[in-house]
Amino acid sequence: MLPSLWEAVAGTRAVDWAVRDDEGRHVFTPEMARCWAWKDELPEQRLVCVGKHLGRWSALVAPRLLPTLYARTERLGRPDDFRDADLTPLQLEVAEAALAGGPLTGPELRTLIGADKKQVDGAVVVLQRALVLTNAGVVAQRNGWGAIAVDVLARRFDVSKRPTEPEARRTLAAAVLASAGELSAADLGGALGWRAKRSRETLDELAEAGNAARREVHGLSLWNPV
Repeated sequence: MLPSLWEAVAGTRAVDWAVRDDEGRHVFTPEMARCWAWKDELPEQRLVCVGKHLGRWSALVAPRLLPTLYARTERLGRPDDFRDADLTPLQLEVAEAALAGGPLTGPELRTLIGADKKQVDGAVVVLQRALVLTNAGVVAQRNGWGAIAVDVLARRFDVSKRPTEPEARRTLAAAVLASAGELSAADLGGALGWRAKRSRETLDELAEAGNAARREVHGLSLWNPV
């Protein structure tokens, strides 16, 4: 498992998110209240990159690692470089709308494009996974919860100076390994959305360079930072 925002705030992986107030209602614990606010405030202030960039969950990526992560796109790191990506017409339209008028919320994107919620939400998820869009904070709505705004990632963060793909893979793997303390190839693949073969090869490269140690436990290969 990797450190989460909750773990950083609470100091434990055990989640205790709510307590009852004097009137018997469930309310956030102070730690959860902080996490709930920071997951939106940090990306709005560009202190961290937040989005579904590594899978179907929201990941927090340090700005210093973004150029390394962006290297896998093989794009140039310009705000409009998504025009060279393999996108559907709808995904391209969503990206162009965010480039022209972002940050934009889901309701704003749907109004501009004229597509339904399912289509737009699906396009945003794909664009976040492709590192085209990222979260840019929350906009208050007239009714209910606030709506997450998205913007073009390469406009919010400088990703123009990228390492080579092999160097990027090793840097990302080393960062995950340092955070986790011990990893299997499956663990690394789950964290970064990689196939097991790529994860195993990259961890072995770290071991060959003297930056990781490999051991076998009941037939399972595990890597530790050195």
